Amino acid sequence: MNRFMLNIATLIMLLGSIVQADTYLIFGAKGWIGSKLTVILEQNGDTVIKAQSRLENRQDVAKEIDAASPDCVVNAAGVTGRPNVDWCEDHKQETVRANIIGALNLADICYMRNIHMTNFGTGCIYEYDEHHSVNSGIGFTEEEKPNFDGSYYSKTKSMLNELLHDYPNVLNLRLRMPISDDLHERSFITKIIGYKKVINVPNSMSVLYDLLPASVIMMKNRLTGIYNFVNPGTISHNEILDLYTEYIDPSFTYANFSVAEQDLILKSKRSNNELDTTKLLSAVSTIPPIKESMVQLFKRMVAAGKK
Repeated sequence: MNRFMLNIATLIMLLGSIVQADTYLIFGAKGWIGSKLTVILEQNGDTVIKAQSRLENRQDVAKEIDAASPDCVVNAAGVTGRPNVDWCEDHKQETVRANIIGALNLADICYMRNIHMTNFGTGCIYEYDEHHSVNSGIGFTEEEKPNFDGSYYSKTKSMLNELLHDYPNVLNLRLRMPISDDLHERSFITKIIGYKKVINVPNSMSVLYDLLPASVIMMKNRLTGIYNFVNPGTISHNEILDLYTEYIDPSFTYANFSVAEQDLILKSKRSNNELDTTKLLSAVSTIPPIKESMVQLFKRMVAAGKK
Protein backbone atom coordinates (compact mmCIF):
# COMPACT_ATOMS: atom_id res chain seq x y z
CA MET A 1 0.00 0.00 0.00
CA ASN A 2 1.48 3.35 -0.99
CA ARG A 3 1.54 6.41 1.23
CA PHE A 4 -1.48 8.02 -0.43
CA MET A 5 -3.56 4.90 0.19
CA LEU A 6 -2.33 4.73 3.78
CA ASN A 7 -3.64 8.24 4.35
CA ILE A 8 -7.06 7.20 3.05
CA ALA A 9 -7.21 4.15 5.29
CA THR A 10 -6.04 6.12 8.34
CA LEU A 11 -8.54 8.91 7.80
CA ILE A 12 -11.39 6.45 7.37
CA MET A 13 -10.39 4.62 10.54
CA LEU A 14 -10.13 7.84 12.58
CA LEU A 15 -13.48 9.24 11.47
CA GLY A 16 -15.35 5.95 11.36
CA SER A 17 -17.67 7.47 8.78
CA ILE A 18 -17.22 5.33 5.71
CA VAL A 19 -18.98 2.00 6.04
CA GLN A 20 -21.34 1.59 3.10
CA ALA A 21 -20.32 1.00 -0.49
CA ASP A 22 -21.88 3.35 -3.02
CA THR A 23 -21.98 3.75 -6.77
CA TYR A 24 -20.47 6.98 -8.08
CA LEU A 25 -20.87 8.41 -11.55
CA ILE A 26 -17.96 10.76 -12.14
CA PHE A 27 -17.86 13.39 -14.87
CA GLY A 28 -14.27 14.34 -15.61
CA ALA A 29 -13.02 10.99 -14.28
CA LYS A 30 -10.06 11.04 -16.67
CA GLY A 31 -8.90 14.44 -15.44
CA TRP A 32 -6.44 15.23 -12.68
CA ILE A 33 -8.91 15.52 -9.78
CA GLY A 34 -11.32 12.92 -11.13
CA SER A 35 -8.69 10.24 -11.61
CA LYS A 36 -7.31 10.68 -8.10
CA LEU A 37 -10.81 10.56 -6.62
CA THR A 38 -11.53 7.37 -8.58
CA VAL A 39 -8.55 5.66 -6.95
CA ILE A 40 -9.72 6.65 -3.46
CA LEU A 41 -13.30 5.47 -4.00
CA GLU A 42 -12.26 2.15 -5.50
CA GLN A 43 -9.82 1.60 -2.63
CA ASN A 44 -12.77 2.10 -0.28
CA GLY A 45 -14.74 -0.60 -2.09
CA ASP A 46 -17.07 1.74 -3.95
CA THR A 47 -18.14 1.31 -7.56
CA VAL A 48 -16.99 4.06 -9.91
CA ILE A 49 -18.54 4.63 -13.33
CA LYS A 50 -16.66 7.03 -15.58
CA ALA A 51 -19.16 9.22 -17.39
CA GLN A 52 -18.82 9.50 -21.16
CA SER A 53 -21.35 12.20 -22.06
CA ARG A 54 -20.54 15.88 -22.30
CA LEU A 55 -22.18 18.01 -19.63
CA GLU A 56 -23.68 20.50 -22.08
CA ASN A 57 -25.60 17.68 -23.83
CA ARG A 58 -28.48 17.47 -21.38
CA GLN A 59 -30.32 14.52 -22.94
CA ASP A 60 -27.15 12.42 -23.07
CA VAL A 61 -26.35 13.25 -19.45
CA ALA A 62 -29.85 12.31 -18.32
CA LYS A 63 -29.73 8.99 -20.18
CA GLU A 64 -26.34 8.15 -18.69
CA ILE A 65 -27.49 8.93 -15.16
CA ASP A 66 -30.63 6.84 -15.60
CA ALA A 67 -28.60 3.92 -16.96
CA ALA A 68 -26.04 4.07 -14.14
CA SER A 69 -28.53 4.62 -11.27
CA PRO A 70 -25.75 6.08 -9.08
CA ASP A 71 -26.01 6.88 -5.40
CA CYS A 72 -23.90 9.97 -6.00
CA VAL A 73 -22.81 12.00 -9.01
CA VAL A 74 -19.54 13.93 -9.06
CA ASN A 75 -18.61 16.84 -11.30
CA ALA A 76 -14.84 17.03 -11.65
CA ALA A 77 -15.12 18.40 -15.18
CA GLY A 78 -15.00 21.98 -16.41
CA VAL A 79 -12.78 24.37 -18.31
CA THR A 80 -9.73 25.97 -16.73
CA GLY A 81 -7.81 26.59 -19.94
CA ARG A 82 -4.45 25.50 -21.30
CA PRO A 83 -1.82 26.46 -20.44
CA ASN A 84 -3.75 28.63 -17.94
CA VAL A 85 -6.99 30.52 -17.38
CA ASP A 86 -6.02 33.21 -19.91
CA TRP A 87 -7.37 30.75 -22.51
CA CYS A 88 -10.87 31.50 -21.24
CA GLU A 89 -10.53 35.17 -22.23
CA ASP A 90 -10.55 34.16 -25.91
CA HIS A 91 -12.95 31.21 -25.59
CA LYS A 92 -15.84 32.69 -23.66
CA GLN A 93 -18.61 30.64 -25.22
CA GLU A 94 -16.78 27.35 -24.59
CA THR A 95 -16.11 28.44 -21.01
CA VAL A 96 -19.77 29.28 -20.36
CA ARG A 97 -20.89 26.04 -21.97
CA ALA A 98 -18.72 23.91 -19.70
CA ASN A 99 -18.52 25.92 -16.49
CA ILE A 100 -22.11 27.15 -16.25
CA ILE A 101 -24.49 25.40 -18.64
CA GLY A 102 -22.92 21.96 -18.21
CA ALA A 103 -22.64 22.09 -14.44
CA LEU A 104 -26.20 23.40 -14.09
CA ASN A 105 -27.49 20.65 -16.37
CA LEU A 106 -25.94 18.09 -14.07
CA ALA A 107 -27.21 19.70 -10.87
CA ASP A 108 -30.72 20.06 -12.26
CA ILE A 109 -30.93 16.50 -13.61
CA CYS A 110 -29.70 15.13 -10.29
CA TYR A 111 -32.16 17.32 -8.39
CA MET A 112 -35.07 16.01 -10.44
CA ARG A 113 -34.00 12.45 -9.57
CA ASN A 114 -33.18 13.14 -5.91
CA ILE A 115 -29.50 12.22 -6.39
CA HIS A 116 -26.70 13.75 -4.35
CA MET A 117 -24.18 15.67 -6.44
CA THR A 118 -20.72 16.92 -5.55
CA ASN A 119 -19.21 19.75 -7.55
CA PHE A 120 -15.50 20.51 -7.41
CA GLY A 121 -15.45 24.26 -7.83
CA THR A 122 -13.00 27.04 -7.06
CA GLY A 123 -12.36 29.59 -4.36
CA CYS A 124 -10.62 31.90 -6.84
CA ILE A 125 -13.60 34.24 -6.73
CA TYR A 126 -12.32 36.53 -3.98
CA GLU A 127 -9.44 38.94 -3.57
CA TYR A 128 -7.97 40.57 -0.48
CA ASP A 129 -9.78 43.75 0.53
CA GLU A 130 -9.91 46.17 3.44
CA HIS A 131 -11.76 43.75 5.71
CA HIS A 132 -9.92 40.64 4.51
CA SER A 133 -6.38 41.96 4.34
CA VAL A 134 -3.16 40.02 3.76
CA ASN A 135 -1.94 38.19 6.90
CA SER A 136 -4.98 39.33 8.90
CA GLY A 137 -6.18 35.78 9.47
CA ILE A 138 -9.67 36.87 8.42
CA GLY A 139 -10.77 34.63 5.58
CA PHE A 140 -13.76 34.86 3.29
CA THR A 141 -16.62 32.70 4.53
CA GLU A 142 -18.93 30.61 2.40
CA GLU A 143 -21.72 33.16 2.88
CA GLU A 144 -19.81 36.16 1.53
CA LYS A 145 -20.43 37.35 -2.00
CA PRO A 146 -17.54 36.96 -4.49
CA ASN A 147 -15.60 40.19 -5.02
CA PHE A 148 -13.19 39.13 -7.78
CA ASP A 149 -14.03 39.21 -11.48
CA GLY A 150 -10.59 39.91 -12.89
CA SER A 151 -10.69 36.85 -15.13
CA TYR A 152 -13.46 35.40 -17.27
CA TYR A 153 -12.82 32.01 -15.66
CA SER A 154 -13.48 33.40 -12.19
CA LYS A 155 -16.50 35.32 -13.44
CA THR A 156 -18.16 32.12 -14.69
CA LYS A 157 -17.31 30.32 -11.47
CA SER A 158 -18.86 33.13 -9.41
CA MET A 159 -22.06 32.82 -11.43
CA LEU A 160 -22.10 29.05 -10.96
CA ASN A 161 -21.41 29.41 -7.24
CA GLU A 162 -24.51 31.56 -6.86
CA LEU A 163 -26.75 29.33 -8.98
CA LEU A 164 -25.71 26.04 -7.36
CA HIS A 165 -26.69 27.52 -4.01
CA ASP A 166 -30.33 27.04 -5.05
CA TYR A 167 -29.95 23.27 -5.42
CA PRO A 168 -30.37 21.53 -2.04
CA ASN A 169 -28.87 18.28 -3.36
CA VAL A 170 -25.46 19.79 -4.21
CA LEU A 171 -22.21 19.75 -2.23
CA ASN A 172 -20.00 22.49 -3.69
CA LEU A 173 -16.33 22.13 -2.71
CA ARG A 174 -14.25 25.23 -3.48
CA LEU A 175 -10.62 24.28 -4.15
CA ARG A 176 -7.77 26.78 -4.49
CA MET A 177 -4.39 26.34 -6.13
CA PRO A 178 -4.52 22.54 -5.72
CA ILE A 179 -1.26 20.72 -4.96
CA SER A 180 -0.41 17.03 -5.39
CA ASP A 181 2.38 14.81 -4.09
CA ASP A 182 3.81 14.49 -7.58
CA LEU A 183 4.94 17.10 -10.07
CA HIS A 184 1.81 16.81 -12.20
CA GLU A 185 1.50 19.70 -14.65
CA ARG A 186 -1.68 20.93 -12.96
CA SER A 187 -0.14 21.05 -9.48
CA PHE A 188 0.58 24.55 -8.17
CA ILE A 189 4.17 23.57 -7.31
CA THR A 190 4.90 22.48 -10.86
CA LYS A 191 3.44 25.69 -12.23
CA ILE A 192 5.45 28.10 -10.13
CA ILE A 193 8.80 26.31 -10.47
CA GLY A 194 8.42 26.80 -14.21
CA TYR A 195 7.89 30.56 -14.01
CA LYS A 196 10.74 33.01 -14.57
CA LYS A 197 9.36 35.21 -11.81
CA VAL A 198 6.68 34.72 -9.15
CA ILE A 199 4.67 36.99 -6.92
CA ASN A 200 5.02 36.47 -3.18
CA VAL A 201 1.52 36.60 -1.70
CA PRO A 202 0.07 34.35 1.04
CA ASN A 203 -2.87 32.31 -0.25
CA SER A 204 -5.25 29.59 0.79
CA MET A 205 -4.36 26.36 -1.01
CA SER A 206 -5.63 22.79 -1.29
CA VAL A 207 -3.34 19.81 -0.67
CA LEU A 208 -5.09 16.94 -2.40
CA TYR A 209 -3.51 14.32 -0.13
CA ASP A 210 -5.50 15.81 2.75
CA LEU A 211 -8.63 16.99 1.00
CA LEU A 212 -9.70 14.33 -1.49
CA PRO A 213 -10.15 11.68 1.24
CA ALA A 214 -12.11 14.31 3.17
CA SER A 215 -14.39 14.79 0.17
CA VAL A 216 -15.28 11.10 0.33
CA ILE A 217 -16.25 11.49 4.00
CA MET A 218 -18.47 14.43 3.09
CA MET A 219 -20.09 12.62 0.17
CA LYS A 220 -20.74 9.55 2.29
CA ASN A 221 -22.43 11.74 4.89
CA ARG A 222 -24.46 13.39 2.09
CA LEU A 223 -23.43 16.88 3.12
CA THR A 224 -24.69 19.71 0.95
CA GLY A 225 -24.02 23.40 0.52
CA ILE A 226 -20.84 25.38 -0.09
CA TYR A 227 -17.56 24.55 1.64
CA ASN A 228 -14.23 26.32 1.32
CA PHE A 229 -12.16 23.25 0.46
CA VAL A 230 -8.66 24.33 1.48
CA ASN A 231 -6.18 23.62 4.25
CA PRO A 232 -6.43 26.06 7.18
CA GLY A 233 -4.21 29.11 7.00
CA THR A 234 -2.14 30.52 4.16
CA ILE A 235 1.25 29.98 2.58
CA SER A 236 3.18 32.20 0.17
CA HIS A 237 4.80 31.38 -3.15
CA ASN A 238 8.24 32.00 -1.65
CA GLU A 239 7.60 29.68 1.27
CA ILE A 240 6.67 26.86 -1.09
CA LEU A 241 9.68 27.46 -3.32
CA ASP A 242 11.99 27.58 -0.30
CA LEU A 243 10.65 24.15 0.76
CA TYR A 244 11.11 22.88 -2.80
CA THR A 245 14.73 24.07 -2.69
CA GLU A 246 15.31 22.50 0.72
CA TYR A 247 13.79 19.09 -0.01
CA ILE A 248 13.87 18.57 -3.78
CA ASP A 249 16.38 20.71 -5.67
CA PRO A 250 19.03 22.68 -3.73
CA SER A 251 20.22 24.31 -6.97
CA PHE A 252 16.81 25.83 -7.71
CA THR A 253 16.57 29.62 -7.70
CA TYR A 254 13.73 32.05 -8.28
CA ALA A 255 13.00 35.75 -8.55
CA ASN A 256 10.03 37.83 -7.48
CA PHE A 257 7.99 40.55 -9.07
CA SER A 258 4.93 42.50 -7.94
CA VAL A 259 1.28 41.72 -8.61
CA ALA A 260 1.12 44.86 -10.75
CA GLU A 261 4.07 43.64 -12.82
CA GLN A 262 2.45 40.22 -13.17
CA ASP A 263 -0.78 41.78 -14.41
CA LEU A 264 1.11 43.43 -17.26
CA ILE A 265 2.13 40.09 -18.80
CA LEU A 266 -1.22 38.28 -18.38
CA LYS A 267 -4.49 38.61 -20.24
CA SER A 268 -6.42 38.34 -16.99
CA LYS A 269 -5.75 39.04 -13.35
CA ARG A 270 -5.24 36.32 -10.72
CA SER A 271 -7.11 35.93 -7.47
CA ASN A 272 -5.24 36.11 -4.14
CA ASN A 273 -7.14 35.44 -0.94
CA GLU A 274 -7.57 33.57 2.32
CA LEU A 275 -10.66 31.41 2.78
CA ASP A 276 -12.21 30.70 6.15
CA THR A 277 -12.19 26.97 7.03
CA THR A 278 -14.39 26.98 10.14
CA LYS A 279 -17.25 25.24 8.36
CA LEU A 280 -15.00 22.65 6.73
CA LEU A 281 -13.27 21.76 10.00
CA SER A 282 -16.64 21.27 11.66
CA ALA A 283 -17.31 18.56 9.07
CA VAL A 284 -13.81 17.02 8.89
CA SER A 285 -11.61 18.05 11.79
CA THR A 286 -8.41 16.24 10.76
CA ILE A 287 -7.30 18.52 7.92
CA PRO A 288 -3.87 19.96 8.87
CA PRO A 289 -2.79 23.60 8.47
CA ILE A 290 -1.31 24.38 5.07
CA LYS A 291 2.23 25.12 6.27
CA GLU A 292 2.41 21.87 8.20
CA SER A 293 0.86 19.99 5.31
CA MET A 294 3.37 21.35 2.79
CA VAL A 295 6.34 20.19 4.87
CA GLN A 296 4.85 16.70 5.06
CA LEU A 297 4.12 16.76 1.32
CA PHE A 298 7.75 17.42 0.45
CA LYS A 299 8.90 14.73 2.87
CA ARG A 300 6.58 12.27 1.11
CA MET A 301 8.00 13.33 -2.23
CA VAL A 302 11.53 12.63 -1.01
CA ALA A 303 10.49 9.24 0.39
CA ALA A 304 8.85 8.40 -2.94
CA GLY A 305 12.03 9.20 -4.84
CA LYS A 306 10.78 12.45 -6.36
CA LYS A 307 13.98 14.26 -5.36
